[in-house]
Amino acid sequence: MADLFTNSKQAEKYAEARPNYPNELFDFIASKTPRHDLVWDVGTGSGQAAVVLAEKYKYVVGTDVSQQQLDHAQKLPNIRYVHTPDSLSLSDFHADVAPPDSVDVVTVAQALHWIDLPSFYEQVRSVLRKPDGVIAVWCYVEPVVDPAVDAAFWRLYNWSQPYWAPQRKHVDERYRNLEFPFEPVQGEASTGPYEFVTEKKMNLNAFLTYIRSWSSYQTAKKKGVEMLSDETVADFMKAWGSDGEEVKTVKFPIFLKIGKVGAC
Repeated sequence: MADLFTNSKQAEKYAEARPNYPNELFDFIASKTPRHDLVWDVGTGSGQAAVVLAEKYKYVVGTDVSQQQLDHAQKLPNIRYVHTPDSLSLSDFHADVAPPDSVDVVTVAQALHWIDLPSFYEQVRSVLRKPDGVIAVWCYVEPVVDPAVDAAFWRLYNWSQPYWAPQRKHVDERYRNLEFPFEPVQGEASTGPYEFVTEKKMNLNAFLTYIRSWSSYQTAKKKGVEMLSDETVADFMKAWGSDGEEVKTVKFPIFLKIGKVGAC
């Protein structure tokens, strides 16, 4: 995953084009943690989730394997960003990120499908407070604009499938089949997924910048394929109308899995 998001220009596009997440999502997560002292935000990227979590918890540690992504993250006094390698021993992890039994909630926004789950879940169990420490992971799926733009989008998305990494299937499946060995949080009968939605105002240029932030776009580019060919852009322009200048509301459905570590 790291090499797909370490390019500086790619990191800039990611920070510019990706949606933020709704307060309802964070309020739901915060309502499930008895304490609100420390968050570990995994795959924090440019900090979209970390900055909101910093309003609801005393401290946030945001980690990412991409220093270029972290360079674009918003800095706040109660957020500590840590550049982590792809593999880290448990002792080094405790020293660099968080000590055992100290974290109230682990969050992973749009990144769990890239992570080596057995080693990650070992880290999660070691740092979450027992028995009510919470892990909350979510992904967002294909945007919804209007029938014409959606049709143009799906023509491109279906064509782009050979350039997506295999892990993308977990997003397409709304994380339903992703390994998640945790107990339901208090008040809930299952670990989800639970659905939310976020919105972003975009003109066509911003929408195309979002597409250029895809990992598949970078993969295609490396193979000499321009995903946003003149023909494809013209297709979007026709669908969008108004020479692409109209600002439309783009909705991104979000799917949350949430659980607690238990006594383990």
